[in-house]
This record gives sequence, C-alpha cells and structure tokens, in this order.
Amino acid sequence: MQLKKLFKEQVNNVNEYEREPVPKSEVKGFKSFVGMVSGEHIAGTEFVIGPLFVLHGAAAKDVFLGLLLGNLLATLSWVLFCAPAAVKTRTTIFYQLERISGKGIVTLYNSVNGLLFCVTASAMIGVSASAVGIMLDIKGPGLNDLYPTSPLWVGIIFAIGAVITIVATFGFDKVSKFANIFAPWMPVIFFSAGVAMLPQLGVTSVSDFFQVAEEKIWTGVPVDGQTKYTFWHIMIFAWLCNSAMHLGLADMSIYRYAKKSTYGLASAFGMFIGHFMAWIASGILCAVALQMGETNPSPGQIAFMGAGVTGLICVVIAGWTTANPTIYRSGLAVQGLFPKMKRWKITLIVGCVTTILACSPAFVAKLDQFLGIYALCAAPIGAIVLADIFIFPKLGLISNYAEKKKSILNLSVLISWGLSIFGSYLVYKVFDLDFYFFAAIPGWLLGFVTYVTASKLLQRNSGNEEDVEFQNITVDEFN
Repeated sequence: MQLKKLFKEQVNNVNEYEREPVPKSEVKGFKSFVGMVSGEHIAGTEFVIGPLFVLHGAAAKDVFLGLLLGNLLATLSWVLFCAPAAVKTRTTIFYQLERISGKGIVTLYNSVNGLLFCVTASAMIGVSASAVGIMLDIKGPGLNDLYPTSPLWVGIIFAIGAVITIVATFGFDKVSKFANIFAPWMPVIFFSAGVAMLPQLGVTSVSDFFQVAEEKIWTGVPVDGQTKYTFWHIMIFAWLCNSAMHLGLADMSIYRYAKKSTYGLASAFGMFIGHFMAWIASGILCAVALQMGETNPSPGQIAFMGAGVTGLICVVIAGWTTANPTIYRSGLAVQGLFPKMKRWKITLIVGCVTTILACSPAFVAKLDQFLGIYALCAAPIGAIVLADIFIFPKLGLISNYAEKKKSILNLSVLISWGLSIFGSYLVYKVFDLDFYFFAAIPGWLLGFVTYVTASKLLQRNSGNEEDVEFQNITVDEFN
C-alpha cells in the first residue's frame, strides 16, 4: 500500500501540458532529444526491418543508396516540418488538431492514432520478448509466425509490458532519461554483431565486402513467397516508415519541449545509426542465419547469433526505449478523448492494451505493411495542421477555426482528410503499387491542397462571421 501511495504521489505531480503550451521554463536542451530519438530509432525492431531487405531480395547497391537518401529525407522532414510546428505552438498534435478541427474529428483521429501507437509499441514488446525467451530457453515466434508459441512466452510479454508501461506513466522527462542511459552503447552492439558475422560469409578484408554483399546478403533475389524490393522501395521505406511522426506531426508531442526548431536535427542520430547502420548490421545477421539453414529466425535468434547474451540484452533494451515514447504518445492521444482523466491513468490503460496486443506475433510479422497503412492515414492530418499554422495567416484565413468559432466539427478538415485518404488509396490501386508507402506522399499533398482550397471556399461562404453555418456545426446546434 505504501508503494502504491508513493507511485500515485509521483505520477500526480507530473504535468505534461496536454491542453496548454509548454512553458519556456520546461524546455529541454539538444542532448535530451539526441538520447530520446537515438533510443527510439535504434530499436529492437531493427532486427525485423533489416532482414526484410534480405528476404525481399533487395540489391546491395539499392540498399545503401536507398537508405542514404531515404534517411536524409526523413531527417529533413523533422527539421523543416515537425520541429518548427512544435516549437511555434508548443502543443501536442492532438490538442492542436482539436483547436483546428473541433471535438468531432479529433475524437476519431485520437482513437485511431491511440490504437495505432498501441500496435506499434506491441511490436517492440514482441521483439524484446523474443530475446528474453532465448535467455530462458523458451521458444518464441519467428519473423513469419502469426500466433503465440507458448503460455510462457505470453508471460514474458506481460512482464516486459509492465516495465515499459510504468516508465511511460512518469512522462517525458523520465522517458527521455531512460533513453539517454541506454542509447550510447546500443549502436556499438549492432555494429559489432554485424562485423563479427562477416567472416562467416567470406569477408576477410574491406575490399571483399561489396562483392560478398552482392553475392550472399543483398542478392537481388527474394526468397520464396516474397515480393522484390527495388531502390524505390528502400528509399521510400526509409523516408516514410516514420512519416506519422514527422510529416504526420505526431512528434510535436516530443519537440514541443525543444528550445529551437533546429533540434529536429537530433533525428539524424536515430536515422543514420538506427535506420542505416543497424539495418545493414541486422541484414548481415539474417543472411548468416539463412546460410545456416534457419528459414524463420526470430529477432532474438539473430541478435544472439551475432553478439551472444549481450546481443539479447541489447534487443530487450532497444525494444523498451522504443516502446516507452510510443506508449507515452498513445497516452496523450487517448487523454484528448478524456481530458478530465489523469494522463498517467490513461497511460496505464494504454500500456495494458498494448501488452495484450503484443501477445500476437502478427504485428511483428506484418510490421512493414502496418506502418504503410499508418502513414497513409496520418500524413494528410500533418499537412492540414501545417497549412493551418503557417499558410493560413499569409492567406488571410482563420487559423484554429473550431476553437475561435466554438464549433465541434470543421467541415474543411473532414472533407480534406477523407478525400486525401481516398485519393491516395486510388493512386495505390490504379498504378498497381505493391507498397502502401508509395501512396503516403500523394496523401500528404492532397491533404495540404484540399484543406487550403476547402477552407477558402467555406470561410468565404460563411463571410468569416460568427454565424458559421456553412463552415461548421456549432456547439448549440449539436446540443
């Protein structure tokens, strides 16, 4: 009881400014963001994503060039779009969208976003569990398995989920400090594991590497049942696998604490260490596993093969440091639905839901597809919020329309979001694309253009008067 009382006292004293701008006294230095983004993007899921390029038959040249350009574009997306929006408003994407769209749309968006964050975090927990399972000699699911393999493995999931959820309840500061503790040494483990396995593939010198890479790692030939990845798949995936965070502006929740918008550059540490070096290293490990006859290795098996118990510990911690901020974001999203409920209580509930979802290995096996659908839904909302913050004042349009007109539904947002998702999905089907990520950019552009156009028409029709019959459904009308 004493421990429970102490826990409540600690979390009740945490103010995350869910429905107000972060005050200047609470902004953080650059180091806080380097640690957090490094911890989040040097993740256990790198042992899932890196092998995907091997299994899908990407060519070595396409992998290196695609990752180089894609991660550069991702970094620029944080620097040029997400961080400036966050620093200008000092609010979360969820509260800012509520001010723009009204309660009606933000309720739908927060529900979808909260669930999607839960699914993402559940994949991280599943990856960590695969490593703990090897330590305890409990067989976990492989990369292609869709169902749990044993009750003991489910028990591991619940134990890991409990730790991650408790850390997330303490807010941004504790999540950031947790990441800073572990971020420095995780890249060393990834790099060392990859290098250690190269001799088994026949690499005896630096000059051997690219020849072996083309012949035995990224051969350009997919394994049976997998589609082929080209340069465009690699580049677009590297750029947009986190598009919900940068183009979709979900990381406003993080960068609203930044002193300057240039702190978005911190994302480069996650992109070029986690999404470049770590994907390359885990791809090497996957190639060795395939050469040894392992057709369905788990992330934990891949890490153990390259770095032994240290590799397993790295996978566990990498899963934690990614799931922590993801559950934190999910808590903020759901808190927008229940503003009178304490954020830490919501985060506990979100953590429990995430842990239950983690019991299904399908979220790890289908991670690339899930992230693609996530990008398709989130990108247009980011474009809408960006236009409202930066473009509307220049065009003489009213920003934060729903807040100023006291409305619950901004039709401009509803129209543009719906048309963007439909239009981008149409592009996906008409051009017979095999990758949802290809449709995220048309979705973002459509969101931007349709929102500005719809707002100009509807605000003009309403005459920008207090009677917003054409633009919005008012609170009085709703009641």
